[in-house]
Amino acid sequence: MSDGAHVSITAGLVVFGASGDLANRKLYPALASLAARGQLPSHFQLIGVARTEFDDAGFASMVAEAVEEAGDGDEPGRAKALAARDVKYRYVAGDFDAPATFERLTEVINECDIHRVGAGSWIFYLATLPSLFATVAERLAGVGLAAEHAPTYRRLIIEKPFGHDLESARRLNADLHRCFDEQQIFRIDHYLAKDTVQNILALRFTNSIFEPLWNRRYVDHVQITVAEELGVEHRGSFYENAGAIRDIVQNHMMQVLALTGMEPPTSLQADAIRDEKVKLLRSIRPIARSRIARSVVRGQYAGGTIDGASVPSYRDEPGVAPDSETETFVAARLEIDNWRWAGVPFYIRTGKRLGARVTRVVLRYRPVPHLPLPKRAIESMEPNAMTLEIQPREGITQSFAAKVPGSEFQVRNVALAFEYESGFSEQPPEAYERVLLDALLGDATLFIRADEVDQAWTIVDPMLESFAADEPPLRLYPAGSWGPPESDELLHRGDHWVNE
Repeated sequence: MSDGAHVSITAGLVVFGASGDLANRKLYPALASLAARGQLPSHFQLIGVARTEFDDAGFASMVAEAVEEAGDGDEPGRAKALAARDVKYRYVAGDFDAPATFERLTEVINECDIHRVGAGSWIFYLATLPSLFATVAERLAGVGLAAEHAPTYRRLIIEKPFGHDLESARRLNADLHRCFDEQQIFRIDHYLAKDTVQNILALRFTNSIFEPLWNRRYVDHVQITVAEELGVEHRGSFYENAGAIRDIVQNHMMQVLALTGMEPPTSLQADAIRDEKVKLLRSIRPIARSRIARSVVRGQYAGGTIDGASVPSYRDEPGVAPDSETETFVAARLEIDNWRWAGVPFYIRTGKRLGARVTRVVLRYRPVPHLPLPKRAIESMEPNAMTLEIQPREGITQSFAAKVPGSEFQVRNVALAFEYESGFSEQPPEAYERVLLDALLGDATLFIRADEVDQAWTIVDPMLESFAADEPPLRLYPAGSWGPPESDELLHRGDHWVNE
């Protein structure tokens, strides 16, 4: 993984969809933060491409305005940092499927390269609709902008969603590989850029007290939860074509699961880590169609109450069909067929309009083989657990049993807790800062390889096929709850989801 304190960036950046929401909300503020940290070179070259009519000065003004609007007062001078680095702005207006747009882009790149350090190295960021990914890649290759000539390089950054199902993902990969080599393609999953997600690797592979317990001998089951209080907001029409599986499970959850379950890599280099993630994903037992109804629960939020306020049902959201069958909640029981995890179920769930906003991984350990205490002494005791809090609280909690003070011998669960906010003085970079910096440096550790995409879709495709056939039935759950009660039945008898 890259060391943000020591950077050597020679590439310029071309943003397709330069006037869009993603670029303005995420990319330009992230670039400004990198500049404020001294992690952009002087005279950094930024080229915007979009249908909106701008000249170079208008584009520069739009970027500055986006940075100002994204500021929260915690990073004074961030808006001035781009100016201090003397960032150079160019803009190309045109349609993404028009050859003239890419001919003009080639002219602008050649003009920039005359005076730029590291001339010839460029990164193309596709902040566009997914339907345009292959088109833009083909147009870039058609004018020679995909070709690398050592020591320069060309890289393509692609946002999720990467495909709509297994077939479309494979088709998209094939289209991209006709234009760019796999090593040139950087598929973003911004979850992987969160320090708390990356800390799963540090926790497991740099601490001798944890790794020996991270297996079937000591772990009873694993829970992975990605819960949101919000509904679909203004994204109703998008969500109708996505649902919880495509929006969260196929990408974010599969990546967190892979990091949690993977074998130790030989190093923390990109391919060493990605090799082990793919091995883990390939070890997940396919869920036969006949078993999906017993292994998967799907739901959709009805009206309810969040923080004392009434909220509408999913079907009453703007852009949503009144008879929609789209899932806003999914829970599943997965089995991993390898030596480390044989017999240990991995329970995953995600949903909107749930009881709290939280992303966490819980390892519930097996109970001790024999308790030499009367039942009344251990009534409130549960097996040990380790909880990795990814967001919004960021930290690690380890529960264990301790004697309650007093004359009677009673045992109760207590916790050792670590929080990032109090444990470190350093401020972690925002996710897009990290992915942009790593792409500029050529560090692919936090990006998704083609075989990872393929395997994740292979796992969830049978679920999508069953959902299309109304199997299992769609369960309604009230907003503010923790989903359909049927999701509790996925767990071992006596176990429960961690909902605090």
